[in-house]
Amino acid sequence: MGTVIIFALVAILAAFASLSALKNKNILGSIFGILSFCVFGFFSVMTLINSGFPAAH
Repeated sequence: MGTVIIFALVAILAAFASLSALKNKNILGSIFGILSFCVFGFFSVMTLINSGFPAAH
């Protein structure tokens, strides 16, 4: 369950970073932020689906 929390926090921070980069017209930063959001968001959702909520033993 800790992995889901860490991945979700990183995805949320990546979303804020990509929005900030878009406001500053930083193309490379926004691309990395959006890709990080997609990857870590996918990992957090799939880990939550696979492990269950609460964690299945």
